[in-house]
Amino acid sequence: MKSVNLRARAGFTIVEVLIAVAVMSLMLVSILKVLSAVRLTRDRIHNTQETQLAGPIIMDLIWEDLRGLHVLGRAKPEHLKVTDRVQYGLDADRIDFVTTTSSREPIWIDGEVRRAQVCEVGYVTRPNPQDDEFLELYRREDYGVDEEPFSGGQYTFLTNRVKAFSIEVFTEDDPDAEPIMDWGNPDTRDEELQGLPASVVISMTLENAPRLLQEQLEFSSTQLMTVTYRRTIRFAEELRQNEDELAYLAIPRVVSDSRDAGAEPGDEEGEGDLEVGGPAAGGRSGSGGSGTREGETRNSGGSNGPVLRPTGGTGGTKDG
Repeated sequence: MKSVNLRARAGFTIVEVLIAVAVMSLMLVSILKVLSAVRLTRDRIHNTQETQLAGPIIMDLIWEDLRGLHVLGRAKPEHLKVTDRVQYGLDADRIDFVTTTSSREPIWIDGEVRRAQVCEVGYVTRPNPQDDEFLELYRREDYGVDEEPFSGGQYTFLTNRVKAFSIEVFTEDDPDAEPIMDWGNPDTRDEELQGLPASVVISMTLENAPRLLQEQLEFSSTQLMTVTYRRTIRFAEELRQNEDELAYLAIPRVVSDSRDAGAEPGDEEGEGDLEVGGPAAGGRSGSGGSGTREGETRNSGGSNGPVLRPTGGTGGTKDG
């Protein structure tokens, strides 16, 4: 009888089994929650890093192009153009100019890859075809400079998570100055809104993109963070003079000594005169960083500092 009682008491009761299953279930649920939280945190950090890398890279690219803004020998309406636009209810401004930054898109000419020392550049947005809540940002580049510096060329994709791309133009360095949203529009024919302004403020808002789209994870609005990048670019005051006071390239005129040539006194020409408007005018020469106009010599700028001084001495030549 005693051995039979020991065998009967050797197992677990149904209550003990249910308690053990409940405890294990709670442990598994806790472990899954921890793993899900870790994975979401990893993805959030990954998305934030991507946005933090993409934003500054794009802003540095815009800064580098504007740093080489080419105005030497060019009329004021061809210096800079900012277009105020709205797409999908989002700010979608556009900026176009000519820069001395070497072209980034290679061009095949006579079987060789060549890059232009002066090219047309612009930054433009378009609606995202896959999501109407975002815009796509592109960099426009045209090899060399043609008669339409603000259109044409090739478009390079930069990002497709743009929530806003805004450009504000200021005619004076004053904290209370009113921004101008449209600049250099040839239809306005307002000389005060052409040429180079005192400063340009570019703002770009990007939103983090979910990393694991295929796993049907739900992202809340707090997890999809937006980051706004803002860059202020100032232009040197000497580059914002009246059009008749801007520096232009010139070619020294070769003048022979009239006394040696036996010419009449009335036919003498002053030595050292400069011929303005020759082949070098209009930025088509690759020599010199300064020029003259109406007998007055001016420095074209080109130094780098806290104030943006676009370089223009390279002219319109092309590499190769």
